[in-house]
Amino acid sequence: MRDFYTRLSEKIQVELQTVDLEGCDISIEESVRVIKFLENRLNELRGFFIVLKSISTEDEITFFKEIKPEVLGLLLYFNKIHNIELKRPIGSNETQSEYYDKELKSLTYFFERNLDFHQYYRANSSYLDEYYFVRGKSNHQLCADSAHYILDPLFSTGYEYKVAKIICNEMLRIYLNKKKHCLEKQEIIRQNRKLLPEINLQWTGSKAAATELGYVIRDSGVLNYGNVDIKAIMSFFEVSFNIDLGDYYRTYAAIKSRKKDRTPFLNKLIENLIRRMEKDDSE
Repeated sequence: MRDFYTRLSEKIQVELQTVDLEGCDISIEESVRVIKFLENRLNELRGFFIVLKSISTEDEITFFKEIKPEVLGLLLYFNKIHNIELKRPIGSNETQSEYYDKELKSLTYFFERNLDFHQYYRANSSYLDEYYFVRGKSNHQLCADSAHYILDPLFSTGYEYKVAKIICNEMLRIYLNKKKHCLEKQEIIRQNRKLLPEINLQWTGSKAAATELGYVIRDSGVLNYGNVDIKAIMSFFEVSFNIDLGDYYRTYAAIKSRKKDRTPFLNKLIENLIRRMEKDDSE
């Protein structure tokens, strides 16, 4: 069972690498694509599990407490992001921030309503696992909700869904706070741009390209004789070129991890300048 899940998990990780999980720019189109992918993986997991000829109580608990919730939690997460972004109001940053605040409050309500189970799960407790994560062992004294009556009895105990919701909502809380932070940062950039001359310059390249440029300027020592912090340079870029560069430290780490061409933007700059000079010489 573990071998099967390891292979399945590897497929999922490859797909998730196409999405900026650390940022706050997951588009509706991206979420739809990942939802469809995860639905297929969950069906693949179900097909594997229900044909098992025998399974120990320990393995069944592991499956419903750890394995299935990881896949289902991601599916619920991207589905929730899709719904949130689809319903997001078109308006000021303040209006959108209030909208995300309401979503955060709904997460607080979920955790309060499921406080006992949440504490049990996060404490890595196991004394009730046989009732929570073994099929056919549900105990109504443990406050089972009505969802138990509509779940697939061959592929669910009911409580793995609660675990998946916990995983989903904890990820969602991080996502929503990042969305609020991005809106606050955009407002700071907008206010600071009012102090600039009336020149409408906007960065239309990638954030990675801007990060390459920012770091090479910092390390070239051409500003303040090299006595300048990368944060100051990136803040200048953001205000001057009207772009939120997000977590540029993480972007820089991703640039360093490139296997082949680590600085494609800077290399392209050199090529373009040489081409311009050669064209000027030929005229």
